[in-house]
Amino acid sequence: MKSKGIVVKRILFWVVTLLVLAGILFPLLWIYLTAFKSSNDIFAGTLQRQLIFTPTLENFKRLFVQFPFFRSMGNSLIISISSTVLVMVIALPAAYSFARWNTGGGHILFNTIASRMFPGAVAAIPFFLIYRALHLLDTHIGLILLFMYFNVSFATFLLYGFFRDVPVELEQAAMIDGYGRFAIFRKIVLPLVLPGIATTSVFCLIWSWNEFLYSFLFTRNAAKTITVLISSFWGSIEVQYGTMAAGAAISILPTLIAAWFMQRYIIRGLTFGAVKG
Repeated sequence: MKSKGIVVKRILFWVVTLLVLAGILFPLLWIYLTAFKSSNDIFAGTLQRQLIFTPTLENFKRLFVQFPFFRSMGNSLIISISSTVLVMVIALPAAYSFARWNTGGGHILFNTIASRMFPGAVAAIPFFLIYRALHLLDTHIGLILLFMYFNVSFATFLLYGFFRDVPVELEQAAMIDGYGRFAIFRKIVLPLVLPGIATTSVFCLIWSWNEFLYSFLFTRNAAKTITVLISSFWGSIEVQYGTMAAGAAISILPTLIAAWFMQRYIIRGLTFGAVKG
């Protein structure tokens, strides 16, 4: 009976796993299929026409020729990478300070986390008025600062947990050996929390890359991101599904590539501190 129960649990595990994978991968598959379809194939009423069709590159040609795709792609790369780097520069020492010395008695950490507890739309109008007064609308630096504001609290909170899992005895031993505080942080603590840094960086990068609301409200042409450009394919007269799918198929790749190259650090980061002994 026990072995039968184990078999049933394994079957249920794989069934649930396959269902989850199908739910994640099917939309991606459909986007890439749509990107290579003609308009007639996209609006075909039969399932056979949806799955069996003659591939075409017309959607990609229209995307590259008729729209500033590469400029928007470059804007997204500059803004997301720059904001992520600056977020980590601020969040790393802040999280380490909170974890080691409880800076502010927990009040500063709570206020930092509390800044992410309200919906982003609540701050849209105040930020817009401030940015208009400072002439930061439709600028790269404007979006970089805005994404920093939203990601610093998240990154600080996430890194705080990773720093807390580093044994303080390691730092005390390094002090006995003559290391200063900065040398301990750079040579001992940072290598130990590298998986956490990678995990936090990827999350911040993905959030910045996919952000739409503020990019839509605060940009026009010069700093328009890829998400805003793709949304413009949805017009009042028609929806350019093929072009939209082509843009989405390409815009997905940078975050997938970043996650792929850092997957071993991300896996270690997600399980960091899970085993105590």
